[in-house]
This record gives sequence, C-alpha cells and structure tokens, in this order.
Amino acid sequence: MNADWKQRTKAVHAGVRRSQYGETSEAIFLTQGFIYDSAEQAEARFVKSGEDEFIYARYGNPTVRMFEERIAAIEGAEDAFATASGMAAVNGALVSMLRAGDHVVSSRALFGSCLYILDEVLTRFGVEVTFVDGRDLDAWKAALRPDTKAVFLEGVSNPTLEVIDLKAVCDMAHAVGATVVVDNVFATPVLQRSLDLGADVVVYSATKHIDGQGRCLGGVILGTRDFIRGTVEPYLKHTGGALSPFNAWVMLKGLETLELRVTAQSASALKIAERLEGQAGLARVIYPHLPSHPEYALSRAQMSAGGTVIALDLAGGKQAAFRFLNALEIIGISNNLGDSKSLVTHPATTTHQRLAPELRAELGITDGLVRISIGLEDADDLLADIQGAVAAADASQGGSGA
Repeated sequence: MNADWKQRTKAVHAGVRRSQYGETSEAIFLTQGFIYDSAEQAEARFVKSGEDEFIYARYGNPTVRMFEERIAAIEGAEDAFATASGMAAVNGALVSMLRAGDHVVSSRALFGSCLYILDEVLTRFGVEVTFVDGRDLDAWKAALRPDTKAVFLEGVSNPTLEVIDLKAVCDMAHAVGATVVVDNVFATPVLQRSLDLGADVVVYSATKHIDGQGRCLGGVILGTRDFIRGTVEPYLKHTGGALSPFNAWVMLKGLETLELRVTAQSASALKIAERLEGQAGLARVIYPHLPSHPEYALSRAQMSAGGTVIALDLAGGKQAAFRFLNALEIIGISNNLGDSKSLVTHPATTTHQRLAPELRAELGITDGLVRISIGLEDADDLLADIQGAVAAADASQGGSGA
C-alpha cells in the first residue's frame, strides 16, 4: 500500500490479499483451522507466526486480517484487532489492560452497555471507576490521579450527542500516564481522527456505519502494534471474541463505500436538523453542527461534519414521543444506527431503559427524547416524514408544544 494514498483509496485497496486466482473481490476464507506442512512448521508457528501465517480462526484469519489492515489504514493506526461485536471491542480494549486495584475515569454520558461494563463488570473485579461530566474539563482534572490507568469516553455521546474536548482530555490523561480509549462510533473515521487528537486506542461497533446496511455484527480495536498484539490479542484470542470471516468480508465491502455514505448521510442530517429547529411540538433539536448546540464550536473544530444522528426532544414527553414514532412512514423503529435506512429509537424505554430515572434526567435523556439515525433516503422525503410525525404528535395533545 502506498502511504500517500488518500482515505477513499485506502478504503478500497488497503490490506488486499489475492489468492492464486487473482480475484477482484476479496476472498472469504471460511475456515477455522489451517494445515501445516510438517510438525516442525506447526511448532514454529505456535512460537511465532509470520505475517501471512495463521493458526486458528480465533487467533486470526486471512479475510479478518484484510479487514483489520484496511480499517487500520483508514484510521491511521499501526494495527487493529477485529471482534465479534462493538461491545466485544469495548470490553476487550478495557479488560485486557486492567486488573484489580486499577483506576479508570470515564465520561458519564455513555451507551447503556458501555455503562454496564464500566459500572458493573469492571467494578465487580476490583477496578475503581470514577464518572464525570465529560464536557467539564475541571471535572476531568479533579478525577484523574497518579494511579489512573485508563480513560474512557465516547467522541459524541449516545444518545444526547454531547461533544467532549478530546485533545484537552488526552493531554490531562497522558500527564498522569493513563491510556485514553475513545468509542468513535458516532463520528466514524471519516469525520473525526481521534488518534490525531491524542487518543491511544479507538474502538468501533462495525455493526453501525462500517457495515452500514444492517447485515452483520462486528467490532474493532485500533491502536499501536504493541498494544494490539501485546495486550489485546492475548486476551481476545483466549476468551473468544473474534470476528467471523464472513462478517469480516461484509465489513470489508462496507469500508469501500463508508466515506460516500457517511458524507451523504451527514449532509442530510444537517439539512433536516436546520429545518426542524423552531417547529411546534419540539422542545429541542440536538445536532453537533447546529449553532444552538452547546459544543458547536468544539464539534466544528474536531469533526469535519456533524454526523448521521440527530436527537429530538418532543415537548409532550413519552406519550408524544410514542405518537411521533408510530406516525412515521419511512423511518423504521429500531435501536440500531448508521444504517442506509433511517432508524429511530426512544432511548428512555430501549437502549437506556435500565438506568434509574434520576440518572437519565441527569444525562438529559428525557421521556420525550428520540434518536434518529439518518439514512440514504432523499433528505426532503425524510424531513416531510419527520415534520408530519411531529405535527401528528403535537396535534394529538392539542398543540400544547407550540
């Protein structure tokens, strides 16, 4: 691969391994194991595997390796380890480096499953976790300690789209020797280069934008070669969170169009968010590249576009939110995001339903909040669908949101 290639070229050509047949599309190596020419070769490979030498699909596979090398090239990382899901990536990145007695600082606004890993799984095994308001740099400074081993945050929080000053947090974390892990799923490698901003490790749910068509689960951890092969790989190859070769092939094909899709979806999301502001029935329209967003200037500095997700807060609470969801004609009700099809969910009763009501309120997850992942449909059609559903929800409560 030419190091001077641009991101879109790397998304098509990086990591390709062609068989003797010279196939155009990447091959799917649907095999769990590999045959050795001799007992001596098997012994040597278990001691140290070469670049194109594989042992077992839980350790590595040619198709999976193509995906790892391609996403690493796009991200600008030295290496990557592909996982069975996005949550396997989050769990693997954190658990592989932590042990009892370690201290972690994390932003409080997180996807429900991420919060579960930090608040219940890690603490169960003796890791101390401190949660902070990710937007408050003074809170980060107060929470970080000389014994802090890791920092975890979402580049753009799920579902309220808070934006954290990543460079500032990384600088503070590195001052105490902590490793910074960023879940960059909302920004994607297209819109934000987290490693360039100081992050040490980046994780993705490949299930979202990387696949982009709702087909397969997958995840990936990216970082230095020492971290990926020395810390992450030993943990994941023994605990079994590896990505399947078929899913890796699907993700490879998704990477080819990732930039085109995310750019188009983000443009539609901005257009829709701008047009929705001020509509009767909406208490808030949340989108990082709207001037009304509290971190507007920061998000413009960190992200080349505002992303594919917008959040709306229906003035009538849960009842209005449910009426809104049920009135939509194009947008499907689903807790996924990053798909070519537009999807909507009600976080308070789905992705964040296990949180206590007071914690949801603290995070800004009101009963009227809905998260909309904008797809590849015509932006005007989506806008009309959303506006019609907002009007229907508002009319049903007598226009009290006006």
